[in-house]
Amino acid sequence: MISIAFAMGQGGAAGGQPGGFTAFIPLIIMFAIFYFLLIRPQQKKSKAHREMISTLKKGDRVVTSGGIHGRITSTDETSVTVEIADRVRIKIDRGNIAVLNQPSPQSQPSVENKAD
Repeated sequence: MISIAFAMGQGGAAGGQPGGFTAFIPLIIMFAIFYFLLIRPQQKKSKAHREMISTLKKGDRVVTSGGIHGRITSTDETSVTVEIADRVRIKIDRGNIAVLNQPSPQSQPSVENKAD
């Protein structure tokens, strides 16, 4: 006769735990979700910022990461000089430029005087 403890300890294939590779499938799916929702968009944003920094030139209007608005008066390999007011210039690191403000093609809208 077979003891009850022996019969219960020998779990069959039907009620057993998933083995090997099937246990990692949920982890692989979660990594794929994190990659497409978090990692990849951050890499694209970082690449766009590096490209923007490398194309800075004299006369560009920029905003620093500290929120200072100004116009680039000179560039260096690692830094730029930004004029923030008349004859007020600051030298900052290229990495601290947050936004490049492109002037619009029609920066001064035409004003028409209407005589009524």
